[in-house]
Parts: sequence; structure tokens; C-alpha cells
Amino acid sequence: MKELAYYDGEIGAPDEVKVPFNDRVHFFGDGVYDATVGGNHKVYLLKDHLDRFYSSAAALDIKVPVEKEALGKLLTELLEQVEGQTHFVYWQVTRGAAARNHVYSDDMKGKLWVMIRPNKLKDPNQPIRLITREDTRFYHCNIKTLNLLPSVMAAEEADKAGADETVFHRGEIVTECAHSNVSILKDGVFISHPNDNLILRGISKTHMIQACYELGIQVMERPFTLEELRQADEIIVTSSSNFCLHAESVDGVKAGGKDPETLKRIQDAVIGEYLAYTGKDSIFD
Repeated sequence: MKELAYYDGEIGAPDEVKVPFNDRVHFFGDGVYDATVGGNHKVYLLKDHLDRFYSSAAALDIKVPVEKEALGKLLTELLEQVEGQTHFVYWQVTRGAAARNHVYSDDMKGKLWVMIRPNKLKDPNQPIRLITREDTRFYHCNIKTLNLLPSVMAAEEADKAGADETVFHRGEIVTECAHSNVSILKDGVFISHPNDNLILRGISKTHMIQACYELGIQVMERPFTLEELRQADEIIVTSSSNFCLHAESVDGVKAGGKDPETLKRIQDAVIGEYLAYTGKDSIFD
């Protein structure tokens, strides 16, 4: 199979699987999701992503219809059915299907969705461009909710501006990107916003911080400002499908590119972890 979709036990191509009209996702975006890379038919950092997925669901009182271990097994089995060596593995749970009503039943059982398709990781040696925008999202950014309209609009604005990603900020404080985490290197120190309710705790960012500790690179998890972003030695953008990208500009002004040695050490460490985990020889196939 070239691309797979799964809904509540049904498997098929994405244009074959049907979703009930009354699934609450249609009315309220009522659900949570997670996603990662599949390499060599292994779901990368599966336990980390499952932990975050079940944590997000619990925060919204959504009942995942399968236990964590069973879901991990299902994702692995579904990935084995899709052709190729590198994939985007996405799953979500919605609260369930019922007639439209803001109030939901306590015994409502969640509906599980999975989508798996071929994917290519971006070349970490190719710099990206960023723009900045005020963060107007709600104050539950730590939950990986399906309500992504602000991120959709920010991503579209970045694309129209010839940029690759949008950096959100609240006042002068940088939070995260539209669909990534953003961190900086300054004077050999790795600086990243702490895991509070203003950002989503990135699995890739967490593992990058672990790599920094192992490499002897000092880590500071604290808020940093737009000015610090612009004056950083390196700007690092991470997500579950692109582990360690770096920026060359912010709002059209050249930025970063001042500490390629430290950046390369971090990139090599996180890519090395991925290759060891999946048994792959390269990130480019």
C-alpha cells in the first residue's frame, strides 16, 4: 500500500475510509493528535510520542479506545503495510461520535484515526527562513489539540512571504513556531523556552537537549526575547519530522550562521540517534 488511512478499525486508502458526519471533530475540532517519522518501518521514538498523546487526551478528558501498548503495536503493524523506507506517521483520537452538543457524555468512547504516507526528511545542512508574528493562540499550547487554525494561517503567511516557518511571540518573548519548536545557541549555550502551557513539549527538542547534555553543551531552559533570537549565534528549529534545522534569516534580515561547529555537533548527535534507532544508513531515503 502506498498510503494508508485507518478509522475506528477500518483500513484503506485515504479516499476510501469514511468518517461519520457526527464525529465531534467536524463540529468542535474535539480531539488530540501526535505524529513522528517512520524509518525502516520502525516508529521513531514511539514511547515518547505515545506518552505525550495519552497525556494530551487525559488533559481534555478524552478516552483513547485502546491501551498504550496496543496502540504502539497497531501503529507498528500499520506502518509495515506501507511501501517505502521513510514515512510520516500521524494518529489522532476524537472524543467520539454523537449528535452535535457542546456537552458530552462521560461514557463516550474515542475514535482512533491513523494516517501513514511516504515522507522525506529535510536536509539539515540547508538553512531555512523565518518570520515572526504575535502569538494569538489560546493558553493551552501544551496540549496537542486538533484546533490548529492559527497555525494554519501562520504557515500560509510564511509561505506567501517566501519563508519556511513562523516564530510566535507573546510581547517580546518567543514561544514556539507554527508547527515546530525554536531554540537558540549563544556563546556556546543552548537556550530554549521552558515546557510550560505556552508551548508544546517537543519530543525532538527534548532529545536534542539530552544530546546537548551528553556533548557537554550548557543548556538553559528559560524564556528568550525576539532580540535574543535575532542576535543568536544559531537559530535551531525542530519538529518530529525534521529534527534539527537552522535558520539563515528572520523577517528578511540575515541571522544565525555564527557557530556552525556547535550546530554540527548537535545535528550529528540527533541524526545519529535516529539512524541507530531505525537501523537506517541515511536520512535521505
